[in-house]
Amino acid sequence: MMASPTLLDTDQMASFVARGFLAFPGLIDEDLNAPAIEELEAILATWGSDARPFAPSSGQRLDEIYPEPSAIGAVLRHPVVAGAVQSLVGTDAVFDHDFVHLRPPGDLSQQKLHADAIIDSNRAFDVQVFYFPHEVTDDGGGTGFVPGTHLRLVNETDVARYHHVAGERQWVGPAGSVLIFHHGMWHRGMPNPGSLRRLMYKIRLNPTAPQTRLWDLAGFDERQNDASDHVFAKFRADSVAATLRHREPWLGESAYRLELVQRAALWRYLSGDDAFDVDWYQTRKELREELA
Repeated sequence: MMASPTLLDTDQMASFVARGFLAFPGLIDEDLNAPAIEELEAILATWGSDARPFAPSSGQRLDEIYPEPSAIGAVLRHPVVAGAVQSLVGTDAVFDHDFVHLRPPGDLSQQKLHADAIIDSNRAFDVQVFYFPHEVTDDGGGTGFVPGTHLRLVNETDVARYHHVAGERQWVGPAGSVLIFHHGMWHRGMPNPGSLRRLMYKIRLNPTAPQTRLWDLAGFDERQNDASDHVFAKFRADSVAATLRHREPWLGESAYRLELVQRAALWRYLSGDDAFDVDWYQTRKELREELA
C-alpha cells in the first residue's frame, strides 16, 4: 500500500509562488522507471487509438486515472508527487490532459518558447507534472524553462520570439526526476543532440475547490509576516516575504516590483490572509482605493 502523501511545507509553497516550479531530482526509483518507460512506449505506439493503455479523459478525477497496474499511475501516487499535487491543487483535482514527449537521438529541432493553453487571468491555477524516467544530461535536450515567468499573462506562443532569456534553465538531472510547474510557466522542449532516445511524460491537473492552506502548515505562523511589518530590515531570512522577494536574472527593477505585487496577491489566495503584503505595495494601493 502506498504511503500517505508528503505535503509541501511553507517554504516550498512560497518558493513555488515566487519561481513557479518545484524540482525533485531522482525521486522515482529505477524499479519503477523501467516499467514506466515501457508503458510510455506503449502509449506512444497506440496514441489516439482505442488500444492506448489506461487512456484518461478530461474531467476525470485524478484518483480514477491510471489505475493499477499502471506504472505511470504509481509515479503519480508516489507520496512526494501526490503530496505536492494535493498541496497545490487539492484532493479533488481533475485530469486536464497529458502527453508523452519524445526526442530521438540527434533531433536538433526545438519547441518555441510558450505557455500552455490560453491566457488564464484568474488567480486559481493548474499544475503540470513533468516526469523524466531516464537521466537527462547536458546534451540530452531536457525541458527548457524561464523561472519566475508564471504570473505573466501571455497566450501560448506570444513569447516565441524570445531567445536566450537571462536565467533560462534547461533541465538536467538523474533518472526519475520530477518537475512541477505552475501552468503559466514559459517553457519549451529542447534539442537532443545526444545519442540516446529521450522520453518525458507531462500531465496537467485542474483544481475544483479553493487552493487555500492545503499544505503542511507546521511553522506557518512563524514564517508569515504581518502586513504592518513592511520595513525591509525586519524581514526574517526564513520568512515568506523574504522568499517571495527572490529576484530572477531577467527581472529589471520596475518589472521586479510589479512581480512582487502579483506574488503577494497569489500568496493571499493560497494563505487566506487578505492583509499579507510584500514591501507595502498592495497595502499602499488599497489605502488609496479606500479614499476614492
